[in-house]
Amino acid sequence: MGALTHESLVEYLLEEAHEVAETIETGADEAELKGELGDVLLQVVLHARLAEERGVFGFGDVARGLTEKMIRRNPHVFRPDGSLQDSFPATVEEIVLKWDAVKKAESPQRSTPFVGIPVALPALAQAQKTLDRAERAGLPRAEEHPRVESAGTRLAETMETEAELGELLLAVVHSARSRGFDAERALRGAVRRYQNRHPESSAPGS
Repeated sequence: MGALTHESLVEYLLEEAHEVAETIETGADEAELKGELGDVLLQVVLHARLAEERGVFGFGDVARGLTEKMIRRNPHVFRPDGSLQDSFPATVEEIVLKWDAVKKAESPQRSTPFVGIPVALPALAQAQKTLDRAERAGLPRAEEHPRVESAGTRLAETMETEAELGELLLAVVHSARSRGFDAERALRGAVRRYQNRHPESSAPGS
């Protein structure tokens, strides 16, 4: 095995993260989840160690940076010294608004709510995060665009469970494949076009 680099470790970081998700989604026991989380933590340790060897930062710096960011981005939870506030916002909506306001103040140059969404995300994850950001920024729903047919939306709204929705999505992929379409690429394109229709807004950061 060659020398470890940040680049050579990326595939393992992604693989371990996906294994954690699979462990949670399939209802595996707590011992297995603990082990998978440890594997993800090992990847963080390895990346920090590589940076430390170059004299850039170490694992302690990563932990301190995370602590500082959590305190800074959650003034509704923490005082500047890291101690807990005496009271907290009453609703999730209030928490989200405070979170977004802090992130926007940190990066005022960001003019779109979609900055910071990783382009390497799978298309469905990109779509989910894009629509989450759009809703918080008050942008129009994707299906409100005149070129978008409403039949698919109406069908999705009949779904009662995530399992039913999964079957619908699988059927869409099957139909797309039978016609020679790449469903992943098609959805990435749709997400990109939606984002491009809203190049500027009062955007929350990432």
